[in-house]
Amino acid sequence: MKLYCLSSHPNLPCLVLKFKSVTVMLDCSLDLGTTFRFLPLPLVHSSRLAKLPSWVPKDVAVDDQETLKALRKELKECAGRVFVDSPPEVGIPEDGLLDLSTVDVILVSSFQCILALPYITEYTGFNGMIYATEPTAQMGRQLMEELVQHTERVPKTRAACKWKEPGVFKTLPAQLRDGLDPAALRLCYGLHDINSALSKVQLVGYAQKLDVFGALQIMPLSSGYCVGSCNWLIQSHYEKISYVSSSSVLTTHPQPMDQAPLQNTDVLILAGLTQSPTANPDSMLSEFCSHLAVTVKNGGNVLVPCYPSGVVYDLFECLAVFLDSSGLMQLPVYFVSPMADSSLAYSNIFAEWLCQSKQSKVYLPEAPFVHEELKTISRLKVFPGIHGDFSSEFKTPCVVFAGHPTLRFGDAVHFMEMWGQSKANTVIFVEPDVPYLEALAPYQPLAMKAVHCPIDTRLSFQQANKIITDLKPLHVVLPEAYITPPPSLPQRTDLVLEADPPPTTFQRGEVLSLPIRRMYEKIEITPELASSLVPSEIRQGVAVASVTGVLEAKDNNYILQSVPKQPTAGPGQKRKRDDNADFTPPKPHVWGAVQVEQFVQDLEKNGVTDVKVEDTPSGHIIHLQSEDTLIQIEDGSTHIFCEGNEDLRIKLRNILLKCLSKF
Repeated sequence: MKLYCLSSHPNLPCLVLKFKSVTVMLDCSLDLGTTFRFLPLPLVHSSRLAKLPSWVPKDVAVDDQETLKALRKELKECAGRVFVDSPPEVGIPEDGLLDLSTVDVILVSSFQCILALPYITEYTGFNGMIYATEPTAQMGRQLMEELVQHTERVPKTRAACKWKEPGVFKTLPAQLRDGLDPAALRLCYGLHDINSALSKVQLVGYAQKLDVFGALQIMPLSSGYCVGSCNWLIQSHYEKISYVSSSSVLTTHPQPMDQAPLQNTDVLILAGLTQSPTANPDSMLSEFCSHLAVTVKNGGNVLVPCYPSGVVYDLFECLAVFLDSSGLMQLPVYFVSPMADSSLAYSNIFAEWLCQSKQSKVYLPEAPFVHEELKTISRLKVFPGIHGDFSSEFKTPCVVFAGHPTLRFGDAVHFMEMWGQSKANTVIFVEPDVPYLEALAPYQPLAMKAVHCPIDTRLSFQQANKIITDLKPLHVVLPEAYITPPPSLPQRTDLVLEADPPPTTFQRGEVLSLPIRRMYEKIEITPELASSLVPSEIRQGVAVASVTGVLEAKDNNYILQSVPKQPTAGPGQKRKRDDNADFTPPKPHVWGAVQVEQFVQDLEKNGVTDVKVEDTPSGHIIHLQSEDTLIQIEDGSTHIFCEGNEDLRIKLRNILLKCLSKF
C-alpha cells in the first residue's frame, strides 16, 4: 500500500492511495495562497494601483532589453513588497509524481476540497469515477463559478510570464519567491471546464456503500464540519482504512460527526485540522460582533471578506441575534456575490444534511436558517455585484459580506479601495485559511482597522488526539506539520498530534509505503464443490478436507469451482483437449505421528524381521541389519537410507504410509 502526497498545505489535502491495484485520490484541493503574490483586480479603475512603481532586479545584470521591458510591466512595488501585475494564478496539485490518468476514483470530502477537480479531469486524461455528496458538488460548483466570474469580470490583456523564467525567478525578493513553484501555477479554468468536470461526479449519501471494481468498498460518513462534508471509510475483506479530513465535534448546523464506523482501522489518514488552534470559535464570534458594533456606532462601515458558503451561514444567524439585542435592527447588511442568492437557496434545500434541530424546522414548516427570514423582511439584502440595483439600495453605515477572502479579486477589492483610507471603517477576517496580513499587503498603507477573528470549527489538536485514542487505529498517517508546534507558537508543545506507535508523516512530493500488508484474500466455493468435500476429523472438534478445483478470478472476485469432467469420446472420435485435459486427481494427504511399535510389527508382517530400534534425543533410528538400511524417524520428518535399493525404499515407504492417517 502506497500513499502519494500531492499538496503543500495540510488543510488543502490532495493524496493518492494505491491499494489492491486500485488508485484512489483523496480530495483535490486548490492552493489559493499563490494569489497573494499578485496585485488585486479592481472592478473599477484604481489610480493607486496604476501609479505603483515598477521593480526590476538590481543586483543581477540583464542584457536582454526585451526582458527588462517585460519585467517593468510585470512586477510592481507596493509598501516595500513586490507583486506580479497579472491575472492571479492558483497552485494545482503536484502532477509529476505519478500519472494522474491512472487514478481510478476521486473521493471528495467537502466543497472546499473540490476546487482543483477541473484541472485533473480535463487536462490529465483522467477517466475514472468521482464520488461526492450533493451539497459538496453544488457548493463546490458555486465556489468554482464565483472564482471564474471574479477573474473574468476584470480581464487583463495578457498574463505575465517573464518573471517565472529560472534566470529571473532566482533574483526575485524572498517574499515573492519562497515556497512558490512557478511550474505549478495555472490561470483559472473556465465555465466549460467546471460543467464538464462536475458532470462526471456521482452523488452519494451518508453511509452508502459503494463497490470499486470488486476490490474495495467505500463509504462516506458525516464529518460534522459543513453541509455535506464527509470522512471516507475504505475497506477490503480483511483491511480497513479511514480518511478523516476537515471534521468537527462542535454543535453547528451540519449533521454531527459519525465516529463509530471509523473505529479499529488498520490505517487512519488524518488531515484538515483547525488553522487557528488558540482561537475558540465562540469567543471569535463574540469578538466579531463587538468590533462590528463599535465600528457602526461610530459611523463606520464593516467589510467581511468571505466565501458564499460555509461559516457565513452561522455568521448571519449570530449577527441577527446580536443586532436585535444591541438596538441595531435597522443596520443595513449586504451580501454581495455572484453566488450569494443560489448559496442561500441551496442551504435551505439541503435540510436532510443538517443537524436534527435544523431538520425539525422543515416540518413546522419553517426555513432551517434565519437568513431566509432576514431576506424576506429586507434586513439582509442580497446582490450579485456592486453594479445595477446595489447602487440605488446602498446606504451607510453598513455591513458588507463580499468575496473574495483573499482580497485579490471580487467585490471585496472595490470596498477595500473605497473604504481603505478612512479610520472609521473596519475589515474583519473570519475565514481561517486566509493569512490576513498577506491579504492586506497590496493595500498598504491602510488607514482602516483590520481585525482577525478566524472562526474555525475543525478539530483542535486536543480533540484530534482524543479521537485518535477513541478510534484505536493500528497506524496513524498525518502531515509532517502536525507533529511540531506551529511556527508562530514554538513554545506550545501541546499543539501537536501524538499516537502509539508514533505516526507516519508526509509532505508534498513524498511517497510512503504504509505499514500494512495484505495477508488474506476471500474466495467463494461453489455449492457443487462444497457438497463434494469429505471432512476428516483429526482431533475432537477439528476436521479438515482437501479442496481441488479451478480458481476463477473476475472483477477482483475469486470463485473456486469444481474441475469440469472430461467428456468421453464416442466410437471413432478423438477426445478434445482443453485447459483441464492434463488434470490428475490429487493424492491423499497424510498426517499424524509414526507409532514405532506398530511400524515394526508391519515390517515383520511384510518379511522384514531383523529390526533393531534405537532411541535418540530427537526421535528413533530403526536399523534393518540384514538389508543394511537405516530409517530415521523424527517429529515432522522420516528419512530412509537404503544405499540405492529403490525397490526396498518404495516397499518401506508404503509400509510407513499405512501407519499414518489420511484425508
